Amino acid sequence: MSFRTKNNIKSTALIAVMLFILCGSIFGSFISYAETDYEQQAAQRKTLPIQSNEIYGWPEGPEITAQAAIVMEANTGTILYSKNIHEELYPASTTKMLTCLLAAENSNLSDMVTFSSEAIFSVPKGGSNIGMDVGQSITLEQALYGILVGSANEVANAVAEHVSGSIPDFVDLMNNKAKELGCTNTHFANTNGLQADDHYTSAYDLALIAKAFFSNETMLKVGNTPRYHFIATDTQPDDFYINNKHKLITGEITCDGVIGGKTGFTNLARETLVTGAERNGMRLICVVFMEESPAQFTDTVTLLDYGFSNFSLVNVSDSDTRYMPNDSLFFESDHDVFGRSGTILKLEKGNYIVLPKTSEIEDSDYEISYDITDEEKVLHPNAVARVSYSFGGEPIGKTYVCYTSEGTAQPPKSIAKKRTIYINIKLIILFAIGLVLLLTVGGLLISWIIELKRTAPTRNDRIRYNRRKKDFKKTRFKSRNPW
Repeated sequence: MSFRTKNNIKSTALIAVMLFILCGSIFGSFISYAETDYEQQAAQRKTLPIQSNEIYGWPEGPEITAQAAIVMEANTGTILYSKNIHEELYPASTTKMLTCLLAAENSNLSDMVTFSSEAIFSVPKGGSNIGMDVGQSITLEQALYGILVGSANEVANAVAEHVSGSIPDFVDLMNNKAKELGCTNTHFANTNGLQADDHYTSAYDLALIAKAFFSNETMLKVGNTPRYHFIATDTQPDDFYINNKHKLITGEITCDGVIGGKTGFTNLARETLVTGAERNGMRLICVVFMEESPAQFTDTVTLLDYGFSNFSLVNVSDSDTRYMPNDSLFFESDHDVFGRSGTILKLEKGNYIVLPKTSEIEDSDYEISYDITDEEKVLHPNAVARVSYSFGGEPIGKTYVCYTSEGTAQPPKSIAKKRTIYINIKLIILFAIGLVLLLTVGGLLISWIIELKRTAPTRNDRIRYNRRKKDFKKTRFKSRNPW
């Protein structure tokens, strides 16, 4: 080989090395720019307005880097924290909460779910999965763990086919369920949250879905599992573990009272997270959209701590007496003559509102409506009015006024069938005494009138009196003049 050739090889190698270094530098700069860009976006999102902070007298909520976020009290639906809660955004894998809820509501946990070619190969290879193969089968219960713990896309598809027969039919079921739950800014296009332009929801709508999710016992159990063990069977030959990516569930980040949740991520959605937590009898749901890791976890902890530290549940029937009459007259139930045990018109027991801990129930406003819907009549059969509470114009809960001896929504069947009317015995006694006195006085008055009429002189009496008087005068005159 000539010297020149050697030099050419060295030159070429040198140029290649320089190009490699240059490309690496450009690529590194691009990566650095991309990271900086996301950080800048997060900083900009942090400055977005927090709508709940505009409520007069409401505890001020924290600034976070999420594009949208909500903290909802699950019992009343009260919104404690709101930031762009109706903006339509991509939910990513948090979609799977609705997929699992529908599966639990429409199938048995012991059902066998078989994996079709469509279920497996309609999702990208790089997406989240647990490695199921065509023809394999697992129980529906195992499938739910695969979806909520392992976030497996192919399992979500297989469950959809099991429940509805096809993925499109199941997606229709998802959209119908979302509407039923009150979602107005939601449309689902798949079962797993893979990126699609027509697959979106809002923080508020996802909180409504989460509210239903956390009211299901199966979802509470499965959705709060840090790690799950798949054991080999005749229909699924592999033995393996899957780990939850939700760091508040695994305990990697501490948060008291966590009852479950779901993570989600796509390049456009960024980090999304749904979390439920319960402390001192109050259950909160937190949803954050479009964050950068690990802020979705740390901001969730901040928001949950804000909710639990600043708000409390108030039992309406034990606390509010502003609009119930003090004297309900005959609408009272007495189990003895002198003791009063309650009124037939009462506030339904067990209903709560949410108030800032610095406020009293008298600081809230209320509105009474007698327009009870058919759905409400089913749940509250003896309700005659609905009392809706608000604070600073924002709804914080409701209760019902009921016709029952104890003010409960579900009275004993004997009471419901007989429709017993309770009256105040003391008032009956007073009424009877008054009636007796009235009759006595009336009787005496009538007797006196009759006696007067009996003893008063009549016309005949006067005629007889005048005749006797004339006869008497004649007799006297004759006695004085005998001749």
